[in-house]
Amino acid sequence: MVSQKPGGSYVDDFTGYMAIVAEHFRARAMPLSVLDLPAGAGRMADALRDAGHQVVCADINRERPDYVYADMSAALPFADGAFEAVVCLEGIEHLSEPSLLVRELSRVTKSGGEIVITTPNVMSLYSRLHQLLTGAPYQFNPALVVPASAGAVLDRGHISPLSYFQLRQMFEEHGVRVAAVRGDRFKRMILAPIYLALLPLVGLASWVMLVRGGDRARRSRNAELLRHALSPPLLLSRSLVLFLAKP
Repeated sequence: MVSQKPGGSYVDDFTGYMAIVAEHFRARAMPLSVLDLPAGAGRMADALRDAGHQVVCADINRERPDYVYADMSAALPFADGAFEAVVCLEGIEHLSEPSLLVRELSRVTKSGGEIVITTPNVMSLYSRLHQLLTGAPYQFNPALVVPASAGAVLDRGHISPLSYFQLRQMFEEHGVRVAAVRGDRFKRMILAPIYLALLPLVGLASWVMLVRGGDRARRSRNAELLRHALSPPLLLSRSLVLFLAKP
């Protein structure tokens, strides 16, 4: 949504993944109560409000006077089931303990509600090549990480690469299920010949891991994992856009 430079200033931009999320909520007929966390410069909240939804913005920044102060690494200052929808764009990868945020997002979402989360797509073929060559997924440069400071609340940068598999497992532990997997713009398509050469190997290895080597009692779930893992959004997109439902 809004990236933060090491100096602390925000890069204000309405990105591709924000457009996907805005389109999703514009299609909702009834107004929803929505939590936008982290709210950044408020561009996502503006789009949601333009679509008729009631939005509460939360962040550690003071970009706008109506922002609720909320530290994503701690308990959120909202009641259980307070929101019909929660939007968390490009935030979870900034935390050293992302599972705590998953728990809190699940808690403040109303039963029957939805959670939309985006994060850099570490499962893209480009990110896999980047990690092969550098030891780090794309967009997770350790040289840009802000050092931890005892007791300080600050944006440390991208410190927790999370795959679709990890996010799905974290949310399932709280009864929240994946409804749809999407992605924003495809990354480095100049490398398409390399991607095409790798695709058969990726497909075979994924099948061996998820289907042949998976629990036979969970065949349908494993088949869905494989289908998502080999989908264009996960193989090619810069950012993962995950839509989740809380029964």
